Amino acid sequence: MTSSDSVVIGAVVLARHGDRYGFYQDPETYTVTATNITPLGEQEEWQLGNLLRSIYLNASSPSYIQGISPIGSTFNVRQVEVYADDSGIDSVIMDSCAAAVQGLWQPTPLENITLANGSTITSPLGGYQYVPINSVDPDTDYTLEGFTDCNTLTQKTTEFYNSTMFKQMASENAAFLQDLVPYVGGRSVQLSNMWNIFDYMNTQSIHNATFLNLLPTGYLEKARILVNWHEYNIFSDPSFTGVGNVAFQTMLPGVIDALDRVANASDPLKLGYYTINYKPLLSMFNMTGVVNSGELPAALVDYAAAVVLEVRQTSGSSEPLIRFQFKNGTAEEDFSTYSMVFDGWDGSGDVPMSTFLSAFGPAAINTTADWCNVCGQTTLRGCSEALAAAADANVHSVHQKITPVGAGFLGAGLTAAVMLMGLGALLLLGVLTLGAGKFSRRSAGQRGTPSGSMVGYHKSRPGDVELAGPPSEVIELSSFESWRFMVADMFFPGKLSGATHEA
Repeated sequence: MTSSDSVVIGAVVLARHGDRYGFYQDPETYTVTATNITPLGEQEEWQLGNLLRSIYLNASSPSYIQGISPIGSTFNVRQVEVYADDSGIDSVIMDSCAAAVQGLWQPTPLENITLANGSTITSPLGGYQYVPINSVDPDTDYTLEGFTDCNTLTQKTTEFYNSTMFKQMASENAAFLQDLVPYVGGRSVQLSNMWNIFDYMNTQSIHNATFLNLLPTGYLEKARILVNWHEYNIFSDPSFTGVGNVAFQTMLPGVIDALDRVANASDPLKLGYYTINYKPLLSMFNMTGVVNSGELPAALVDYAAAVVLEVRQTSGSSEPLIRFQFKNGTAEEDFSTYSMVFDGWDGSGDVPMSTFLSAFGPAAINTTADWCNVCGQTTLRGCSEALAAAADANVHSVHQKITPVGAGFLGAGLTAAVMLMGLGALLLLGVLTLGAGKFSRRSAGQRGTPSGSMVGYHKSRPGDVELAGPPSEVIELSSFESWRFMVADMFFPGKLSGATHEA
């Protein structure tokens, strides 16, 4: 589908954090130790934000987001939502996000206020714009870290380490891994520990000149090949909804909601921004087919790498289109367009919004309870409460066979029935007497129609009730007495059979 005449009406950005110091990641559970962002990482993120600013906030850019507050104006909080993984361990991702939005919305003298005395005060740092960032705590929100504490993903990882494919790769690279012993800071050189091997070598190569000079040529590049293979196999899955894709599946509800809101002309949202780690991006590449189609390699993304899902509108169609843009960190100067290929779409250009939503909507993990079930988690990250609430809701949904409106009518009917029963009892017992007389109970030895039967009643004329029995026993009752008799017998069947009326 060609869309050369399209304009951008909104976008969703998913960006990796910037450069940081080394840290350790458990090879099976992927729990991490703390680290810190570096000034290089902050600069990488600021540059990313500045580039996005020139593309999407510059009114003269061909990809300017229509209607968004442009360069030369102040930040409009109603048009932008920013989220960052708080990790619960350190502030690397939060700091990266802060640097990126500084690049997007830079200081401006327009950020000022005029006081009653006529003086004008500008925000610090030349008009710094304070962009609100939504901090996503993984202990209470699964969306940006769907892979941690996920037991089924841990099981998949263990199965991967025990697979024939993994053992063959380990055997083929055993000599190289052994050669790395002097260069990994005492870490295990087992292939299962490849992430930590590479991360140590990479961070030392960036920040330690002595290490960089000692590291043999080609070692870092070969280690990168192995870690690319290692990580992509863990954070991808042959099945579209397989647990290997859980890192992006948990992000899908927010991404889809943002895309849908951007496409809604009555909603002010223009830009959604997520700062995350590398894992959701690998799952995203797998699900969107940009790797399987050969568009992108099955590899880790660099620091400050970013995907932009542009929402575009053409003049010839009412349905928005989605375009996949990617830039792999500072190694690339600009974003490039890649074709998505997935079930229902063959990769021929920008994807119609409905096609994208139809494919990815069913794969989204929408609630904490859903995540708990997918990951086989019963206690951590709010699962004990979420699963209990879900179970309670299921019980109520099973027993509630009528609508709330129907339930209201039923309640009113039951109330009326209870009142009638009480009134009937009073009438039966003679406590309440209205009209010409009262009912009196027959003796215990008398028998009439079977209990509960209404047989034997027929109307002879308005106001009259005829009791079953010989004609000589027909008696006349007032209208109210007739009603009273029938009510009493409905609620106390058999008790009034053969009852007499006293004049």
